[in-house]
Amino acid sequence: MTTLYTHQGSNIAKTWFLMAMFFVLVMAVGYAVAWYMQTPALLYIAVIFALVMNVGSYWFSDKIVLKMTHAKLATLETNRELYNIVENLAITAGLPMPKVYIVEDPSPNAFATGRNPEHAVVAVTTGLLQILEKNELEGVVAHEMAHIGNRDILVMTVAVVLAGFIAIISDIMLRSMIWGGNGNSKDRHPAFLVIAIVGIILAPIAAQLIKMTVSRKREYLADATGALLTRYPEGLASALEKISGHAQPMKHASNATAHLFISDPFQGAPKKSMMQKIGGLFQTHPPAQDRIAVLRNMDV
Repeated sequence: MTTLYTHQGSNIAKTWFLMAMFFVLVMAVGYAVAWYMQTPALLYIAVIFALVMNVGSYWFSDKIVLKMTHAKLATLETNRELYNIVENLAITAGLPMPKVYIVEDPSPNAFATGRNPEHAVVAVTTGLLQILEKNELEGVVAHEMAHIGNRDILVMTVAVVLAGFIAIISDIMLRSMIWGGNGNSKDRHPAFLVIAIVGIILAPIAAQLIKMTVSRKREYLADATGALLTRYPEGLASALEKISGHAQPMKHASNATAHLFISDPFQGAPKKSMMQKIGGLFQTHPPAQDRIAVLRNMDV
């Protein structure tokens, strides 16, 4: 039977795998550019960059996420009901009390972040607090506590930083190959240039696919684990109905942090450009109706 701790070990292993993949991708891009341009220094820079970002993503990614979402610390005095719900569910789950944050945003949503249960954060928007009943809010918080207990927050938060920086380093390297280089680089066979450029273009796409895979499966798992925690799947199912029916994008929505939220923070946003429509193919959240159906078929 699935428990709150069933997937801790696998998520820790997957975090190391994700960090290793990031290191390999950056190294591959750096090697391709350094080899083509005959500039070994670029490879050394890529190695240093990969090491620094791996360390930084582990220790500081939660602070980066809180800054990006404009979250503010909540206390027992300022948000008593929410604080008590988080505290009670933490006790039930056998987890340390996470810090509680509020995001000033009318769009209903929530997320958890942090590198481990001892340094975890649960954040909800003001819009979520306004539209949910207490048992629905408990369902949402239980979902986020499940992410903490399963160590999803580690792999999901690390993915925020690493996926974003893969895109940045790939763009820098691509521009360097097109506009830089010395005379000797012109003697390289064009096929090698094509291979290097294709690799650089595919690197951020691979990072996005990794992030999407990391997120979708974990949403179903966190729904199920959260329902086991509250013993009331209908609370979360009802909350998801209200959240998905409130088609309003978050004010500070970001592609980098979208996979952290319980629901797609871009829902309701018009897709004006072709690139935005293509981006829809990489949605990090499974359909709300599928999640609701699974919850309502649960036997707890």
